[in-house]
Amino acid sequence: MKCYDVIVVGGGPVGLWAACESKLAGLDVAVLERRRQRVEQSRALTIHGRTIELFAMRGIDDRFLAEGKPIPTGHYAGLETRLDFSCFDTRFPFTLYLPQSRTEELIEDHARDLRVEILRGHRVNDLSGNAEAGYELTAEHEQGASTFSARAVIGADARRSIVRQKAGILFEGHDATLSIMMGDVRIKGLEGPPLLMVTNERGGVTIAPVSADGTVRVIVIDPERKHVPVDEPLSLEELAAAARRILGQELQLSEPSWLTRFGDETRLASHYRHGNLFVAGDAAHLHFPAGGQGMNVGLQDAMNLGWKLASVLKGDAPDVLLDSYETERKPIGAQLARNTQAQGALMTRFDPGHLALRSEMSELLRIPEVNRCLAGVLSGFDLRYPSSDLFGSGDGAGERIPDRSLTLMDGTSTSIHSLLCGGKWLHLSNQSDAPVPLPHWLRSDTVLAGDVKHAENDAENRQVGAMLIRPDGYVARKVMQDSEIRRGQQPLPRNCTGM
Repeated sequence: MKCYDVIVVGGGPVGLWAACESKLAGLDVAVLERRRQRVEQSRALTIHGRTIELFAMRGIDDRFLAEGKPIPTGHYAGLETRLDFSCFDTRFPFTLYLPQSRTEELIEDHARDLRVEILRGHRVNDLSGNAEAGYELTAEHEQGASTFSARAVIGADARRSIVRQKAGILFEGHDATLSIMMGDVRIKGLEGPPLLMVTNERGGVTIAPVSADGTVRVIVIDPERKHVPVDEPLSLEELAAAARRILGQELQLSEPSWLTRFGDETRLASHYRHGNLFVAGDAAHLHFPAGGQGMNVGLQDAMNLGWKLASVLKGDAPDVLLDSYETERKPIGAQLARNTQAQGALMTRFDPGHLALRSEMSELLRIPEVNRCLAGVLSGFDLRYPSSDLFGSGDGAGERIPDRSLTLMDGTSTSIHSLLCGGKWLHLSNQSDAPVPLPHWLRSDTVLAGDVKHAENDAENRQVGAMLIRPDGYVARKVMQDSEIRRGQQPLPRNCTGM
């Protein structure tokens, strides 16, 4: 029997990232994935800006930026007025257009760099145990079956998650009420990178590029065919006929690489944790795929969980830290369900009332505050976790930390995201006599700390005396310059020197 600290069930982007975060924090990790090969279909095409920040905090953003196409705007329900990301304080005010197949491959490269053990062709069919004694998993593969043990198990195994089922976690919500046609195809005579969204009384058609070789994605919402079962095979002829009827013109579709239907099934796990069993990504939340959010939210689930799980398993934090995974991430899953249901209602109904509602919503998006609100939700830039006694309260608690170029007191040039690449807590101080008090359970020798001589936007940042940043890039607590917390604090080790 092979023994690990953590076993991740499911080797898609979310499962791989959960394994990377656990391994980076010093755990022995394995991924069990039922597929023998990576997924070939493009599936998700969007990496949101906050997810690129996530990659930047681990030093691999350049891998994605080198291949993806930045798009400065996004869409809400395919409305004419686009979402504007330029208002956010970020180095990545855009979405990155990159097929999920390539995103998964790049994350797997990162996992292999970290020496994560990835076992493909392993279908987990049994799971038993508890947090005290550990867990035992059985996986079938070509050579028969193998048994594994782990102190904790992360289920990133999608809709039918065996981890969620064995944990007794309910998957609450509703079945699909409609189906939508989708095909990755070529269109004869189409020149240049297409991007087309048409909605009228006959239905809706979206055409978007998938790859540089001319493959495009055609999504058709046909009122006459939207109640066809999701699992009924889709033909190229049906897709072409529906697109022609809605657009009023012929599309010569050919060379399909993927034809499928998808629906609006929406579900949310009743809990994200049971003992040391956890769910993330599609195993925790399922929704209508509007706005390219699912993979991104799942990756951020994994980012939130990995360092917490490692801290507890290594004895560096109390077990209650793991409860904060559900406390912080389940509301995001609920919000995801709400906004995709709302978008689904706007995108899939074509009566005069809903077409008028689309027009009104598009006008409302011209109001900067409204646009920012929805853009902040979809991108993840506006996410703020609730303050907690576990981490701290007061100024800045739970807010996302934007990246900043820094010059440390020893003259080293760096940035906040660069200092987070090791997956450690980070304490930055503009004045050495004003450290942020650490949570009572957090050891100072596990915190990277340093004094800042100069920072980008220095006038703004000089209002902050010091701040403590979590490994996932959210502020635990800030001490402002006018704070009464000054002298008498035990200074943290200045271990950023020479980085």
